[in-house]
Amino acid sequence: MVLQYSDPEIIRRAFMRIGKTEIEVLQGDITEQETEAIVNAANNRLIMGGGVAGAIRRKGGQEIQEECSKAGPIPIGEAAVTGAGKLKAKYVIHAATMGMDFDTDEEKIRSSVRNSLKRAEEKKIGSIAFPALGCGVGGFPERRAAEIMLEEIKAHLKEFADSSLKEIVFVLYDKASYDAFREAIL
Repeated sequence: MVLQYSDPEIIRRAFMRIGKTEIEVLQGDITEQETEAIVNAANNRLIMGGGVAGAIRRKGGQEIQEECSKAGPIPIGEAAVTGAGKLKAKYVIHAATMGMDFDTDEEKIRSSVRNSLKRAEEKKIGSIAFPALGCGVGGFPERRAAEIMLEEIKAHLKEFADSSLKEIVFVLYDKASYDAFREAIL
């Protein structure tokens, strides 16, 4: 599927800075990001089937799933780090926003963002890309997910005043998702 952008100014726009960290919203494909890490909206068994996880596995290669099989399962709300296979990123951070029942809620999303950011700090990652966690098969409202994710990022950057994270990008695949995140965060 080819993404089409009706307005070139919405493709990538820096919209906020917190301390030394720039936060951006981008409409695009998370598997094409050149950030040091990308976040996978994962289930707690780390089985990369459909949605964001399936796209990461297809483009990054089966080796990512093989690493996940060794790392999982993890508790819902936790995050695990693997290599990124053939992707441009160096790492994939698998944020367990749900179990195999695909049920998610605010606390699961909140915890998975918090733990993804902690894993990034542990690896001294400088740039990270997040999808809309919990919004695909989890069915969580995108605007509320954006608010929760931004709250957790702000809390993290307050706690880690000297954070290794200098760039955080929200990458939304379609225009409706992009608009929901942009509106919630601006």
